[in-house]
Amino acid sequence: MELSGSIAAEPRPSTALLLVGGINKRFGGVRALRDVNLEVRAGEVHALLGENGAGKSTLIKILSGVHAADSGTIEIAGKPATFDSPARSREAGIAVVYQDLSLVESLSVADNLLLGREPRARFGFVRKRELMAKAEAFLSELGIPLDTKATVGSLPFAYRQMTEIAKALMGEVRLLILDEPTSSLTSDEVRILFDAIGKATRRGVGVIYVTHRLNEVFEISQRVTVLRDGANAGTFVTADTDMKRLVNAIIGTDRSAPAASRAAPAARSIDSSLVLSLSGVSNDRLSAVELSVMKGEIHGLAGLIGSGRTEILETIFGLRPVERGTLEIEGRPWLPNSAADAIDQGVALVPEDRHLQGLVLDHSIERNITLPRIPHFSRWGFMQQRAAARRAETAVARLSVKAQGASSLVRTLSGGNQQKVVFGKWNDPRPRVLLLDEPTVGVDVGAREEIYGVIRNAARDGTGVLVVSSDLVELIELCDRISVIVDGRVARTLVRGEIDDAEELHHLLQMYQASGQGVLQELPA
Repeated sequence: MELSGSIAAEPRPSTALLLVGGINKRFGGVRALRDVNLEVRAGEVHALLGENGAGKSTLIKILSGVHAADSGTIEIAGKPATFDSPARSREAGIAVVYQDLSLVESLSVADNLLLGREPRARFGFVRKRELMAKAEAFLSELGIPLDTKATVGSLPFAYRQMTEIAKALMGEVRLLILDEPTSSLTSDEVRILFDAIGKATRRGVGVIYVTHRLNEVFEISQRVTVLRDGANAGTFVTADTDMKRLVNAIIGTDRSAPAASRAAPAARSIDSSLVLSLSGVSNDRLSAVELSVMKGEIHGLAGLIGSGRTEILETIFGLRPVERGTLEIEGRPWLPNSAADAIDQGVALVPEDRHLQGLVLDHSIERNITLPRIPHFSRWGFMQQRAAARRAETAVARLSVKAQGASSLVRTLSGGNQQKVVFGKWNDPRPRVLLLDEPTVGVDVGAREEIYGVIRNAARDGTGVLVVSSDLVELIELCDRISVIVDGRVARTLVRGEIDDAEELHHLLQMYQASGQGVLQELPA
């Protein structure tokens, strides 16, 4: 996607706003950061890249006052700074927007934007009109289309995320740190976000932009710093580098060739028989959905946030009722009444939010992997620990989960390895149908390639895969067919090769969304 007046194309001042020198940090015997250096200039968008576990999060937490560096220096506008608490970091003008939002969902957008800074009258009463006016004026200035009166908890996740970013920008911000800010945004919402960032940088705000989406780096940043294994792997002027060079820096030259070349996957045989079919399936979010998945097929669902993509998966998995229509598994009528019922039928779900819905973070890898199969590992009410441990160790080895062993707590793993554990829950036996909701969100370049391999292997074994992704390049690369979802229904289904450009697919989504109409073009089974 190209943006008019691209942020990356604009000249920026050379004033060093943030200067990090020789930062080191250990956690026990693990050296998380090794002599890390970083310079961010006023008015600059500086991308910070690296695989999960490369040290990005640790560096951000040091800058935000959550962790203290063991050694090294930090300067803000040429003056030494020490952040022994998040409050001290905020006082220095640093605002961080994490992937896990910190909003009060029961309050309105306006209340959240000015939380703790509300205009007050005598006796401490909040001046509600003034608060609303300030919030509306600020959002209008940034060009963020949020309803200030809306309760945050009622908003789609993408708009909650934009509320968090607007909240950060509303203070006296000198340095804004954004951690994967577009992971749940559509292309149009990304445009709104980038416009807001552009307005902030024109005021002299420096931005550290953490992302795994390398195409965004070239759209928005002026410079890029890459961390690998807790150390600097290079700093680049964005306009003078390319995708291959960044990938090589992120994952190392010994692993860069396969990831950079993006070689076409080996051919898979797709059974002509249907493993899953939906006919006229409707509920409060779906409207007469017609959809089919064949054995061994990877079938993608493309659509804007709120289009009904996730709701289709939730309905198949028994999390939403089927009010009208029919659903079949391998030709047999089936009504999913619960998640347990879906699992019994061989249907598995990898949810969008692995922390909230996919994992028990304070439990071990073994417990998480065996959780959906507890009856299989129980006899007379007792858990067969050895069988469960063997199953978990096999999954860890097969999926190349980087951990000391299956007894490791899931919380200690990187995002990519946590996602592999979610896949490991459904690794043995293979499910008939594998439902994937944003399977690589927040996952680094190397782990993404490994997860693609896991998905393709499941399809080769005969599993029908239904995948939702906001990454259109991902859908085009992975899928045999892609269905366009608009307003809770299938507007069109495309065959591999019918469309091979993400920009073209994006325009198609916009066209159907704008018209509210589409012709269903389902391929014969």
